[in-house]
Amino acid sequence: MESTTEGTRPNILVITADQWPGPLMGVAGHLAIETPTLDQLAANGRFYPNAYTECPICIPARRSLMTGTSPEAHGDRIFQPALAMPNLPTMAQTFRDAGYQATAVGKLHVYPQRNRIGFDEVILSEEGRGHLGGPDDYDIFLTDQGYPGRGYLHGMSNNEYGWRPWHLPEHCHATNWASEQMARTIKRRDPTRPAFWHLSYIYPHPPIVPLQSYFDRYARRTVDAPVSGNWADETETLPPALQTVRNFWANLSDEQLMDVRRAFYAQCTHIDHQLRVVLGTLREEGLANDTIILFTSDHGDLLGDHGLYAKRYMYEWSARVPMILVGTAGDECVGHHIVDDRLVGLQDVMPTLLDLAGIDAPPTCTGQSMIGERQRDVMFCEALDGVKATRMVTDGRYKLIWYPCGNHVQLFDLDEDPREIINLADEPAHTDIRLRLEAAMISHLHGGDEAWVADGRLTGFPSQEVSQVPNRDLSGQRGVHYPAPPITDPSHIVGTP
Repeated sequence: MESTTEGTRPNILVITADQWPGPLMGVAGHLAIETPTLDQLAANGRFYPNAYTECPICIPARRSLMTGTSPEAHGDRIFQPALAMPNLPTMAQTFRDAGYQATAVGKLHVYPQRNRIGFDEVILSEEGRGHLGGPDDYDIFLTDQGYPGRGYLHGMSNNEYGWRPWHLPEHCHATNWASEQMARTIKRRDPTRPAFWHLSYIYPHPPIVPLQSYFDRYARRTVDAPVSGNWADETETLPPALQTVRNFWANLSDEQLMDVRRAFYAQCTHIDHQLRVVLGTLREEGLANDTIILFTSDHGDLLGDHGLYAKRYMYEWSARVPMILVGTAGDECVGHHIVDDRLVGLQDVMPTLLDLAGIDAPPTCTGQSMIGERQRDVMFCEALDGVKATRMVTDGRYKLIWYPCGNHVQLFDLDEDPREIINLADEPAHTDIRLRLEAAMISHLHGGDEAWVADGRLTGFPSQEVSQVPNRDLSGQRGVHYPAPPITDPSHIVGTP
């Protein structure tokens, strides 16, 4: 299907943030966050409030986004930093094969790090992962600015919940750098070919280091406090998968946690405002009406909800992601001021954009176009294996979360209880709903999970005792990066218990 009035193929701009919860936008109903740019994009196009990441962990989520496939198809639901990309057509390569120029700016989170995964060019910013190889273009920029290896001297870890204001000049912040690099990329495009651009911000993912001016705007106001479910009060009764992470990333007082949330929100608003630089460049270059825009993230962050932090959980602030799609001017396929309640995932981004560009999606794609008539009945999500395994299925209203270790089941009515406070799994009035969602989940299990099922019911495996482990790596704390850190074992994981 052709999108532009001239009958030529549209430009495509995919914007991703890292660790941005789906509910944390004005258009999603959040009352404290400032996201005027995203809210306007949603009004200009189509907003999907029921968008989920198939695996709320960085690398698997990005593989789904870039290949249009589920974790079962692309082979990762854990976090394997040394795992090469699967032998599947990527979104960038598919657009290039159709004649597009393709450039990525920011984070890709692939291995090797300079793997272009189908892009003509990658201008890379990987959050200081020089130990996995490089070079990193953002680190080169800091050196050119007179700050060699000093990008991480703020002292905050990439996987913890301390915070402080950004320590270098504003133009050196990675959010500003990525926005300017994308604006320059747009200006330097080949005018004879359509373009596929990917702008990938490394924030609001920790380290939480907002510009002082953005923190100040939230310091003057009240923001929402974290919530705690009636199931989350006693650590000893939690599934082992949750017990292992209690107090690992943070153990903050209420006052400290509120400032962490303010600082996190500040990083989101900073991104929202910097997007205006990119959109303004599109306008001034005469491309705004001929460019499809999609905004999403790889996963969210619980920010203290239920005493939990970060990702890899199936609760809404971790598993739900933003999903905004803006078509070209006059495109009736996408439309405008539309709220589309269908269940969508990151695997749907690739087939959707190809559909809008009039390009056939590779048969390897397991996702489906978000503007087509076909809609899924349930969304299945998964993370980790063994004791830490978590599985989820939702029909858009009810969500079933399953922890196989100990066979813990939770059921939430998202219409009545969007913050997942009341677990309905053992309520007789909801037995039929639980059984229906259990059956749906069982139909999606794979990779050995089938052994945890008997007679059509989830049975899991016996619970195991867990103990707190020391956080000797300070969750992946960075140091001075000039000279560059030595290359280390790429399969070594830091930052998680």
